[in-house]
Amino acid sequence: MTTGKVYLVGAGPGDPKLITVYGMECIQKADVILYDRLANEALLQYAEDDAELIFCGKLPGKHELIQEQIHELLVEKACEGKTVTRLKGGDPCVFGRVGEEAEVLAERGIRYEIVPGITSGIAAPAYAGIPVTHRDHASSFAIVTGHGRAEKGEDYLNWSALAQGIDTIAFYMGVGNLSYICKKLIEHGKRSDTPVAVIQWGTTEKQQTVTGNLETIEYVAANAQITHPAIVLVGEVVGLREKIKWFEELEGKKESNIGGN
Repeated sequence: MTTGKVYLVGAGPGDPKLITVYGMECIQKADVILYDRLANEALLQYAEDDAELIFCGKLPGKHELIQEQIHELLVEKACEGKTVTRLKGGDPCVFGRVGEEAEVLAERGIRYEIVPGITSGIAAPAYAGIPVTHRDHASSFAIVTGHGRAEKGEDYLNWSALAQGIDTIAFYMGVGNLSYICKKLIEHGKRSDTPVAVIQWGTTEKQQTVTGNLETIEYVAANAQITHPAIVLVGEVVGLREKIKWFEELEGKKESNIGGN
């Protein structure tokens, strides 16, 4: 049997309309779809009725085992001659482990394509009315993983470079580590009054955004009961939100029109 093909697809940041046209085509033609916890399940309605849908969510502490199983599934299904779509939240190349999956496929001689998606570190701030760059406020932008802690031996970030050399910083998986993030940025030279936003469930109807600064945001986020999934955005651009928070205004109009003419 001829070996199939695997599409490693970014599903976008949450709003199902934000998937790319090509990403949608990959869903529609798939025999098998392996989807992540952060990929909006509403996208699965566009799959063929007989497509096999496999949930590949990961629980804390179980990532390595599940990732190995995903590798095995990708190879197994492709070797059966099937078209496989691996659907990942956001962009597959941004903390999506697509490099590992592509390596496995390449080693086995299985054809594959990487289909980019919109990443939440840019999209969630945009929906919160915060452009990550701005001519007057930010000419540099960094995307970093925010869950590592020194006491666990998992902090590999160059905090000095981030604090002193980057205008806007988006921390993924950082809401549970917010206190440590703020402390390290201040320790390495970031002003304590630097604006910070935390955006939960970005681009979806459940989106919630809170703002403060490096000194206050931990309290503000805890008071609002912000939890994962959320983006932590640090930088002067956060101050633009009050002028251009279009998504809340749009949602407010929708709510005010309910029951109206």
